[in-house]
Parts: sequence; C-alpha cells; structure tokens
Amino acid sequence: QLQLVESGGGLVQPGGTLRLSCVASGFGMEWYVIGWFRQAPGKEREGVSCISGSGGSTNYRDSVEGRFTIFRDNAKNTVYLLMSDLKPEDTAVYYCAAGVYSGRPPLLISSIYDYWGQGFQVTVSS
Repeated sequence: QLQLVESGGGLVQPGGTLRLSCVASGFGMEWYVIGWFRQAPGKEREGVSCISGSGGSTNYRDSVEGRFTIFRDNAKNTVYLLMSDLKPEDTAVYYCAAGVYSGRPPLLISSIYDYWGQGFQVTVSS
C-alpha cells in the first residue's frame, strides 16, 4: 500500500516560518518526483514546488521562489518544504504527491502525480 503522510501545518503569523514534511511508506521514494500542491478556498489547486527523485532538480511557482525551499532525505523516505516569509496568500490546504517523471526540471502538473497525501491546513494570519 503506497501512502504519503504530511505533517507540519498549522497557524503562523505573517513573516513566519513553517517546515512541512511528507513521509512515504510502501515504496522507495527515491524513484519518484515529489510535489507540493495547495488549494485555497474558492480557488483551484496549484503546484507549489517539486523535486526530482535524486534531489538534484527542483521547480517552484513564481510566487514562492526565494521564500520556499524543497529538499529530500531519501534515507528517511521524506521530502520537506521549508516555507519562510509566509504571507496571508499562502493560506491553503497543502498536499504532497508522488509521481514517476524523468524530465528535467520536474513539473508542477497534477496529472503526472499518481499518489496523494490527505492534505492539511496552513494558515498565515496575525
């Protein structure tokens, strides 16, 4: 059973920092591109960041470039998303997802991701 479990969400003030974690079970994460997506109320789901299986290639949406950092520890079967200088517009339900894709850079397109976590809330508010 392939499963992704996210953690690290919650409430943070504007300008604050959160680290999200995505832990995989049931498969070796190193073979998969891992992406972070988010969906705010009333909006479509959007890609935030993704990382190749080796960790050597990453991709970010423009609005988080320079503020968010994605990295992975394949020995722990875990991918992290470090979010700094958080803004109210970062408020959303965040999901991690895994897919098989060999292109570079990896893509923030939902259709290439086959496995999804349950998602959890990140709220940026004072």
